[in-house]
Amino acid sequence: MSEESLPDDARPEYEETRSEYADTLPEYAERVLEVAELIPPGRVMTYGDVAEWLEEGGPRQVGRVMALYGGAVPWWRVVRADGALLPGHELRALGHYRRECTPLKEASRAAEGHLPRLDMKRARWDGGERAQGHT
Repeated sequence: MSEESLPDDARPEYEETRSEYADTLPEYAERVLEVAELIPPGRVMTYGDVAEWLEEGGPRQVGRVMALYGGAVPWWRVVRADGALLPGHELRALGHYRRECTPLKEASRAAEGHLPRLDMKRARWDGGERAQGHT
């Protein structure tokens, strides 16, 4: 995700920001952002999960959409498959994860920066009941 796409502390909540893009988004981007909004608090989907769920594109395409437009949705819920926090935005994402009680694996003392990773086995969301019938 690019620095410009992420909300800073002075920016309004993501729901308000989303309306800024509503008339200018490509269809695929709109669909990716809709999936990001469906992910419940405390859960995550990988870039590849989103592409697979949409049955279109791949992890890189989803990542590109999130980089360009991700600030309009809960961007911290669309993640890397290895559970690593988004480089450059680790502390902001970590704050969201802790508020939402997203499962984390604490970092070992040897880990660079001592930052936790997402516990992907527990945090990963498969689309569940809320997503039925939505594409």
